[in-house]
Amino acid sequence: MEDLLNAFFLMSNFVFVPAIAYGSQLALGAVGVTLVYGILRFSNFAHGDIMAFGTMIVILFTWLFQSYGINLGPLPTALIALPFGILATAIFLLGSDKFVYKFYREKKAVPVTYLIASVGIMFVLNGIVRFIIGPDDQRFADGERFIIKAKAMKQYLGTAEGVSIKVSQGLTVVTAVIVVVALFWFLNKTRTGKSMRAFSDNEDLALLSGISPDKVVSVTWILVAILATIAGTLYGLDKSFKPFTYFMLLLPIFASAIVGGLGNPLGAIAGGFVIAFSEIMITYPYKKFVAYIVPGDWKPDGLVQLLATDYKFAVSFIILVLVLLFKPTGIFAGKSV
Repeated sequence: MEDLLNAFFLMSNFVFVPAIAYGSQLALGAVGVTLVYGILRFSNFAHGDIMAFGTMIVILFTWLFQSYGINLGPLPTALIALPFGILATAIFLLGSDKFVYKFYREKKAVPVTYLIASVGIMFVLNGIVRFIIGPDDQRFADGERFIIKAKAMKQYLGTAEGVSIKVSQGLTVVTAVIVVVALFWFLNKTRTGKSMRAFSDNEDLALLSGISPDKVVSVTWILVAILATIAGTLYGLDKSFKPFTYFMLLLPIFASAIVGGLGNPLGAIAGGFVIAFSEIMITYPYKKFVAYIVPGDWKPDGLVQLLATDYKFAVSFIILVLVLLFKPTGIFAGKSV
């Protein structure tokens, strides 16, 4: 019985808890992608670098506050800096819409034109972030590290394994729940949110109803700024900040949005957890877990690992290809890619 408990604690430590936190981060990013696709009708390839830009601003303000001794005690100082990151990202996105995307909207350009424009903005953001903060890892988390420590649980229960939950993981899940609930309330209960949904369902009918397209577009970009900055900051607190990593996050984020159903926010959330659990479970070495649940003579010599951790993003790619081949509308029947 104790071995089964140890196996469960081990999996909780290295698979379940990290996957829930990572899934929450991907879900927030995927909802931002699906909002752009559903309302503005193009795939925003700059989303990973938008997350990086917002997180960079948060880091810079975090360092500023830390230099003045301003902090939140056990919680990360980055939470104080978050509104500044959101504001800067919103200004950049509204500016890029005014000077880039609006021109193509007036010309009634095809969606692929917007996609190519977003790639250009992606490279601009990538260059800005690398120039200002550099290409290396930046760790900006402070405050308490753990909510629950494995060592304390081991001593209390007398087991070989214990569960540890980091503050960043708990903060990620709680924040994601609050943000998602607030977003769905906004989209379903407010006049502006209903206008956005109407615009997404039928643009021509929405315009005939007197809905302002400029307002819908602006609010969409502001929501994207909020979601991207929060997702990027939570990811950076949980792991670390490195511009190239955020660029690579574009793959699992798009995979999450497409798996769930592109254009469907609920699907994007579900897709985020599908991708997160798939990546972590397929790349986790199960040697120690198997040793707990099988007789001593059957303990494996190898790592019992399906794929090396370096191939984590390959899992997202494979799932993405399979979904596009067999169910292009995703789990929740979003718009076909």
